[in-house]
Amino acid sequence: MNTTHTADGVPPAGPLRIAMVGTRGVPAAYGGFETAVEEIGARLAERGHHVTVYCRSMSAGAPTQYRGMSLVQLPAMRRKTLETLSHTAVSAVHLWWRDQQDAAFVFNAANAPFVPLIQSRGVPVAVHVDGLEWQRGKWGGAGRRFYRTAEALAVRTADALIADATGIADYYRIEFDAATELIAYGAPLLTDVPAAPLTGVGVTPGHYHLVVARFEPENHVAELVEGYRASAATEPLVVVGTAPYAAAYTERVERAAAGDPRIRLLGGVWDQQLLDALYAHATTYLHGHSVGGTNPSLLRAVGAGAPVIAWDVVFNREVLGADGRFVSGAAALASAIDEAEGDRAALAVRGDRLQAMAAQRYTWDDVTDAYEDLARRLAAGESSRGTATGRRTGDWERTGGASRRDAGRA
Repeated sequence: MNTTHTADGVPPAGPLRIAMVGTRGVPAAYGGFETAVEEIGARLAERGHHVTVYCRSMSAGAPTQYRGMSLVQLPAMRRKTLETLSHTAVSAVHLWWRDQQDAAFVFNAANAPFVPLIQSRGVPVAVHVDGLEWQRGKWGGAGRRFYRTAEALAVRTADALIADATGIADYYRIEFDAATELIAYGAPLLTDVPAAPLTGVGVTPGHYHLVVARFEPENHVAELVEGYRASAATEPLVVVGTAPYAAAYTERVERAAAGDPRIRLLGGVWDQQLLDALYAHATTYLHGHSVGGTNPSLLRAVGAGAPVIAWDVVFNREVLGADGRFVSGAAALASAIDEAEGDRAALAVRGDRLQAMAAQRYTWDDVTDAYEDLARRLAAGESSRGTATGRRTGDWERTGGASRRDAGRA
């Protein structure tokens, strides 16, 4: 039993030892999980906690400290189906052998098979379940079955489940009768962002449309490009993104953009100043994500005050509310883009309202408060393990969960 646990269940007041497992690690240079780990982990470290982040690296010169966090660099197999699991496996073994931790946050329900190993060392584990990964087209039948099995295992074994959107919390409640901790991401507020980095892209501030997404079917990048191409837009479309394991879908996006001089495919952009400038000065941000819960790129857009045209699913409506413009396919998107270019005043109002909303509802300090509180409760012995069996009720599909999730999905 960890020495900082309390016998009466009262959360310990001093610094905690917290491990963060299952992502590519920090500095964040890939996706939402990595951004969350960096922003939350750095703030926990600032508050005096000892934070260890497990990172994927085979480089001898990889850093061991960053923003107050201790980094453990471990290898991973560079294959789509094995990269996450192989890295989490070696991370769980390393964590088991290292000094005792007070709590561990494991990101991605796919990593649930390694939760019991971590717990066998006396470390309570919260699993951030992410979105409905088994719905992603990049996974074949075996991959989908694995993700569904892993979800059930997370429900059965984790000491707590973390959902980043109400729609995800609803899914676990309806499908598994399981409770979750609802903790969203933070939205960085981008104000007074210099436009100078846009010079290299060749666009005029305030006069281009933007897409930032991994090239995967559930992010509807091809449909966004097709919809833009069908529009009468006079302002260019800038597309930022790559697909490390989806060459066929990348080719579809490239075919959709071919021959239209208005469309600019930038590929991956890792220059944060350029990314901030792209978000902050866009006419609209086009968001096609449909299965991943609260999406960090969407929050970055609203934090920048960008008017958003989003795919019509429950996760996007939860974030944007009445100030979002929602579409269900390429034809609807073309109309929405034409409408946007025709009413700049209305766009400005929507962007300002979204940014004000983000400043109130999606702050990294509030998110860190929630993670810190959960870590203290776990360290005190609180656990939901055993309160749900992990058996599926089937009610998600029967009660229309799929239609709520995929509203308007092409």
